[in-house]
Amino acid sequence: MSDCVFCSIVAEDSPAYRLYEDEHSLAFLDIEPATRGHALVVPKAHYETVTDMPNALAGAVFQTVHRVAGALESVYRLDGFNVLQANGVAAGQEVFHAHVHVIPRYRDDTVDLGWSGKPADETIQQEVAATVRDELASRS
Repeated sequence: MSDCVFCSIVAEDSPAYRLYEDEHSLAFLDIEPATRGHALVVPKAHYETVTDMPNALAGAVFQTVHRVAGALESVYRLDGFNVLQANGVAAGQEVFHAHVHVIPRYRDDTVDLGWSGKPADETIQQEVAATVRDELASRS
């Protein structure tokens, strides 16, 4: 897509600190990192969200996430890491090319992922579980 910054990075028309690439995906450093080593993994083909991608491509992208996360663990003394993916404006997606954040975590970082959970309602949990199971079964 001509106006997509991530497509431009994939095409090497825009600069990026590239970390890894294969036939299906590209990993590069985020230009506004939450922490040292914060990386993005994108499919090379343009898909707006992760659920728009074919299953095989989603799998390939997450294999790259696994690879990059492992490399970050090996070279830095991480206390953990987050893998974050946002679909849509309500979820905080700002660049509408599917991408996955790999965010190294350190005990003294100031990253706040910003939600606080509340105890679940058992009736709602049962309803949601049944509805989603039925949908998943219909896709088999």
